[in-house]
Amino acid sequence: MTLSQPLLKVGVAGVGVMGRNHARVVAELRDVDLTTILDADPVVAEGVAGLYGALGVSAVEDFVGAGLDAAIVATPNRTHADLAVALLERGTHVLVEKPIAATLEDARRIIDAAKANDRVLMVGQVERFNPAIETVKRAIADEKVISIQVTRVGPFPPRMGEVGVVIDLAVHDIDIIRHLTGSEIVEVQPQLARTRAEREDTALLQFRTESGVIAHITTNWVTPYKTRTLQVATEGKFVVADLITRQVTEYFGQQADGSYQTRALNSWPAEPLRKELEAFVHAIRTGETPAVTGEDGLKNLEVALRCLGE
Repeated sequence: MTLSQPLLKVGVAGVGVMGRNHARVVAELRDVDLTTILDADPVVAEGVAGLYGALGVSAVEDFVGAGLDAAIVATPNRTHADLAVALLERGTHVLVEKPIAATLEDARRIIDAAKANDRVLMVGQVERFNPAIETVKRAIADEKVISIQVTRVGPFPPRMGEVGVVIDLAVHDIDIIRHLTGSEIVEVQPQLARTRAEREDTALLQFRTESGVIAHITTNWVTPYKTRTLQVATEGKFVVADLITRQVTEYFGQQADGSYQTRALNSWPAEPLRKELEAFVHAIRTGETPAVTGEDGLKNLEVALRCLGE
């Protein structure tokens, strides 16, 4: 970026847990000015805005009309489409948190609005930017992938109400499978259970990609501790990643007697959300295709809804 480029005026809509993190990171970015915070609760909006010298608003029309260059939509899923479309039609670039929308129809509305108004649309699949995921992707770049297994479990989150584990958690891993294989998911075999929540809180999901990779996601809200692990088997190696500690280990050179070699792979420390927002700003500044497109978000949602039988 050259010094002649003006600051990007950015707003954050919805400052729950994720939205507050977005606001914090946006406020730290160079060449970006966090100007506006939207929340349905005016006290919350003004409180968060006050932390960053921004304007707090509680009316959607005030946010849409705030003259923003870019906005992050982190409101409840069912509100994503109307808000994102209104922003895009106003000429605002949009990053919408995963899932892109509550329905496929709404997802397409957002994508169409971005195209019609020539605006950047990016979907917030933050695990794409986890350094451990990037390390795994490099490790398997020249390998034929056989299978992928992801475990994403933990205790029930009190903030959750409108969606179950498939939309809240498994959407991350559906995206990881597509990202690591470069192939679309064509077969879905879901097993769901509801034990403590109104929606499914346990899911065992099996997939097959167009390229023949088989994949498995274990996710729930019934495990008392949080675990985020990824295992990738290829013809030549086995790669294991802890997505929380970002430790990645590669197992290779297996012999007939069962012996093998291991090595730790470097995973550079970086906050995934910061890398995601930097990628969003980069796409706006350069006109390049964003790292996670609206079409990516649509495909992730489509697979998730198939798992739910919708």
